[in-house]
Amino acid sequence: MRINCIVIEDEPLALRKITEFIKQVNYLNMLEGFTNAVDAVGYLKKKPVDLIFLDIRMKKLSGIQFLESLQKKPNVIITSAYDEYALKGYELDVADYLLKPFTFERFLKSVDKIYSLILENNSSNANGYLFIKTEYRIERVELDDILYIQGMKDYLQVKTTNKSIMTLQTFKNLQEVLPVANFQRVHNSYIVSISKIDSIERNRIQVGKDLIPISETYKENFFGVLKERKVLL
Repeated sequence: MRINCIVIEDEPLALRKITEFIKQVNYLNMLEGFTNAVDAVGYLKKKPVDLIFLDIRMKKLSGIQFLESLQKKPNVIITSAYDEYALKGYELDVADYLLKPFTFERFLKSVDKIYSLILENNSSNANGYLFIKTEYRIERVELDDILYIQGMKDYLQVKTTNKSIMTLQTFKNLQEVLPVANFQRVHNSYIVSISKIDSIERNRIQVGKDLIPISETYKENFFGVLKERKVLL
C-alpha cells in the first residue's frame, strides 16, 4: 500500500527537506508540492490525497485557515517552527505536529503512525459484507458480489452479480467502509470493484455488459492502484 501525499510549505528549504524525507520512505508517494495553501485548495477539489504535510504561517491563507476550509480532511501532519499552534491543530484533528527543525527519525515515526492507521481503516470491514438501507428494508450485500456503484441524482445504485439495490447512502459513507484495495472511485458517479473488471479501453471499464467511464480526475490514481496491486503489467 502506498500513501499519496502533498506538501504545503512556503519556505523553499523546508519544502526541499520534506520532499527528500518523503523519497526515503517507500510507501509514501508525493503527488505535488505547493508554496501556498490557495493553490492546494484547488488541487484537492480535483484529486483526493491520503496525507498532507502542512506549514502554518503562510501568506494569503494560513495553515489553520486552510484546515478550517476543508469539508473532508485527509490525514494532516503539521510542520511548523512555532509550537503555539499545536493545541489549535489538535482541535482540528491533525494526526501529528512536527516542530521544525525535525529529524528524519521523528518524521518516520509520524508517517509510520499514519501508515498503520490507514492500513487499519482499509481492513476495517473484515466481515466481507454490508447491510445497506433501501426504501423499505435493510439488505445484506456481500462485498464479493458488488460489481460497481453508480450515483443517480439523490440515490446510489449498488449493482451486484444478482441484483441492483437503490439506497440514499452517499459515496462518502460507502467509501469509508469499502476496502480500498478492491474498490476504487473512477468517476464522480462511479466506484468499481477491481476484481470484477473484464477490460479497460479508451478510458472506459467494461464490467459484464456495462461500460463505466474513467474521468481525468481519478485516472492517475486508479491506474496507480492497479500497478501497486501488481495486476497491471
